[in-house]
Amino acid sequence: MKIDTRALAAKGLAEIAMRGASLRDVMERSAPRLPDPRDRALLMALLSEGARWWLRFDAAIDGLLEKPLRHKDPSVHALMVLGLVQLEILELQDYAAVAATVEAVRSLKRPQLSGLVNAVLRRWQRERVSLLAALDAQPQTRHAHPAWLAAALARDWPTESEAVMVADNREPPLTLRVNRQRSTRADLLAQFQQAGHAATEHPWLADALVLPHSTDVTRMPGFDDGAFAVQDGAAQVAADLADLRDGLRVLDACAAPGGKACHLLERAQIELTALEVDPKRAERIRENLMRLRLDGRIVVGDAGAPRGWWNGQPFDRILLDAPCSATGVLRRRPDVRLHRRESDIAAMHAQQRRILSALWPLLAVGGKLVYITCSVLRPENETIVNELLAAQSDAKAIAFTLPTGQAAAVGWQILPGDGDLDGMYYAVIEKHS
Repeated sequence: MKIDTRALAAKGLAEIAMRGASLRDVMERSAPRLPDPRDRALLMALLSEGARWWLRFDAAIDGLLEKPLRHKDPSVHALMVLGLVQLEILELQDYAAVAATVEAVRSLKRPQLSGLVNAVLRRWQRERVSLLAALDAQPQTRHAHPAWLAAALARDWPTESEAVMVADNREPPLTLRVNRQRSTRADLLAQFQQAGHAATEHPWLADALVLPHSTDVTRMPGFDDGAFAVQDGAAQVAADLADLRDGLRVLDACAAPGGKACHLLERAQIELTALEVDPKRAERIRENLMRLRLDGRIVVGDAGAPRGWWNGQPFDRILLDAPCSATGVLRRRPDVRLHRRESDIAAMHAQQRRILSALWPLLAVGGKLVYITCSVLRPENETIVNELLAAQSDAKAIAFTLPTGQAAAVGWQILPGDGDLDGMYYAVIEKHS
């Protein structure tokens, strides 16, 4: 019996939005049940856009029902959200979207609700203009962002907050990083174009190739040979700021899944330690190193407690991609907006401060520490760095500029959409005697 893709997506979206499951886990678990690649593509679109726009259309469904179904029939509620996503975001033909969604109710074994679902979607079509106007009246439902985050963006970035939320809801390009140890950008670009991929060189990131849309990278030329990896352009900045040369001892703290560690090894002949506290995530670093034919030392340990893993020999460079709210990557990880809470920020701040303070003594005199987050919130970024600068007399912030983004009080902030990149914060701190 053929599995109904929309019903499968509705069950998955209910898990993501109402039970805290991750989009990646749900997709990895659900996709193998659909043998047709077209069905898998539809599933991915429904789950991604359903998570991205949940806070907009979840509220709309509540307004269209006399009695909410969210708790009684979460999958049917999620299916109605997906009905609106199909109509408004994916822009499927009205008749097909409504008919297929109503049919999916039966696949969810709730045939008694098919008439209700049909009535809700038909009412949306009739009253669409006024209903959309009501949703657009508040930032939370206009941009499908949690109210606390919309307020935080308005506080930290008053003139840019609207643009940030708009960027969060756009499909990001697919950015690849060429492995210098296995290929050149020019050679790989020629292979991609010959295979029909509309790739272009990034204008200022030396290792980046950009494709306008996501695709199955495992089928692209060079993947099996380790010639490239997927990595957003904002993350590729780290290797430039690390200021590498052969022979340096380098620590990549909080390294999973290993993108930045691999990029460092592609750039120079260094002695690299990739540190990760989670053994399962550390295995992903190993897998990436193996595929790209790179050699680095992987250590499982807490970056905030070096005594358990450090041998006492200082590092010339430290990259700290600190655990953070991930508020800079909502366009790529739309489910984060459903799972992150305002109370998480203080906990993140404490964790970032603990790790940064613990790693500072491990840096050699004359060495550089690159502090990184994929957050756009100041308490996780410049506030943390300023605390270290105030506490350590041997710490000095190094000024730099990038072709996109803007200077923060200390360091540099790329906001989502700047240069069509993810949001990311960088600061470079040098240790002097």
